[in-house]
Amino acid sequence: MTFDDDLVACAQAVERGDPERFAATMAAPVPARPALFAIYAFNIEVSRAPWVTQESMIAEMRLQWWRDALAEIRDRGVVRRHEVVTPLAHVLDAEGATLLDRLVQMRRWDIYRDPFEDVSHFRDYIDATSGHLMLAAARALGPVPREPVLQAGRALGIANWLRAVPALEKAGRIPLVEGTPEAVRALANEGLQALAKARAQRHAVPKAVRPALLPLWLAGPVLSRAARDPGRVAEGRLDVAPMQARLALMGRALSGLW
Repeated sequence: MTFDDDLVACAQAVERGDPERFAATMAAPVPARPALFAIYAFNIEVSRAPWVTQESMIAEMRLQWWRDALAEIRDRGVVRRHEVVTPLAHVLDAEGATLLDRLVQMRRWDIYRDPFEDVSHFRDYIDATSGHLMLAAARALGPVPREPVLQAGRALGIANWLRAVPALEKAGRIPLVEGTPEAVRALANEGLQALAKARAQRHAVPKAVRPALLPLWLAGPVLSRAARDPGRVAEGRLDVAPMQARLALMGRALSGLW
């Protein structure tokens, strides 16, 4: 794929809406960037859909629009013209479209103010939104084993969710099944365990698909901070200093050791 107007628009959307994935994509080899930008731009559109309106029916319709677009890609029929859907159709196969469809379905939780039913519901949400996104991105770059990528996606999803807790609470949501320090520490440790499981299988992940795992570069430090001091979560003090973050990304990109 070449960088046509659609892909440029996708890259610009990622730069504005998800600067960390944008930085990770720019650190990836050039041939990997079109697929990553298309998939990450899709993720921005879908994650934004429940938040741009207070009308739940309109939010549901926005998410359904993306499900319909993914069904067109999956079924290899006529795919609607759209600056994100069009390049997305070039990088997804049927399984990739199915993975992202599950992501869209799970984003319905974001529309409403109901808490997660239990820990299993929370894990399903993280695995569908973060794990499926990472697996779809990896598969768009080449064949890849599912398990290490899904574990990596869970680790990243938990890390990013803990960082988002203050904003979610401010928006009137109930982001955690249990918000005690012990429960937060346990959740952070669960993320660290998923990260360790993923990295234990790093040898099984082909070099061609490793750029899809570069967004993982801050997950370890964030999860470690939350595990050491759960109070940082509510205080919004999990972020890594910009210079430290840039150096960490550079090291991961150069070594390939996500």
